[in-house]
Amino acid sequence: MKIALDPYMFRALPIDDMVRTVAELGYQYIELSPRDDFMPFFLHPRADDERIAALKKSLRTHGVQLSSVLPLYKWSSPDETERQAAVRYWKRMIEITAELECPLMNSEFNGRPERAAESEAAFWRSMEELLPLFEREGIALNLEAHPDDFCEENTPAVDLVRAINKPWVNYLYCAPHSFHLSGTSEVGADIAQMMRYAGDKLQHVHIADSFNHKGSSGLRYILNPPGTPARIHQHLDIGQGEVDWDAFFGTLRELKFDGVATACVFAWEERAWESSAFMLDRITKELAV
Repeated sequence: MKIALDPYMFRALPIDDMVRTVAELGYQYIELSPRDDFMPFFLHPRADDERIAALKKSLRTHGVQLSSVLPLYKWSSPDETERQAAVRYWKRMIEITAELECPLMNSEFNGRPERAAESEAAFWRSMEELLPLFEREGIALNLEAHPDDFCEENTPAVDLVRAINKPWVNYLYCAPHSFHLSGTSEVGADIAQMMRYAGDKLQHVHIADSFNHKGSSGLRYILNPPGTPARIHQHLDIGQGEVDWDAFFGTLRELKFDGVATACVFAWEERAWESSAFMLDRITKELAV
């Protein structure tokens, strides 16, 4: 198993300082998430040969490895021009990941819920173009459902991953999305059932806490204007929200999980060090690494 840190709260640091900070915190792995100077959200990668070499040198110097690379591009956009641009960005990022000698990428479906069928069709067009590149470079892919995507719930997301029908394409369960993953008809979230449904496809987890937006008759949060379709969740420290951590970690142990476990708290940039250290300690204890 690899316990990794998503260093998004440290993204303002230069790359070498970011890697050194992760090492000083005690993590051995980084899940490289978007940052403006390397791999910005929804735009073409900014990394050139010099920046790629600098990152590789920093990883060697500080004794840290990449567990995965996490780009976010609109490869399921129902707008064909946008989808084609996303595929170009993916192609470049696959090249960069291969140069970084990282064996895994993870991402979201990145379509639109109000145009779900069109988004899924776009997703499959992108898969036809990109799966051969992943296979050629020997890079695996883990996918997750996300709030405000065409695939927001656990069961259809697992089914979609299985439909790709590649042993190296697997499922990522994101704990702070649990109350969205369980669907609108369930007041809570049966985390154990959702993880068991994923079964052997569960190869990656994101770990952070969130409140149940469906709780208290949907009034845990009050969003305006009433009836807005906006989705809401957080990425908090374990114990600061309502995720059932006994079920989460207990089911991982039951399933003999041996994939990537990534701490991905985003809520506390003002105490990023303390938060990241706490998460490593708790995850390590729970999974007995």
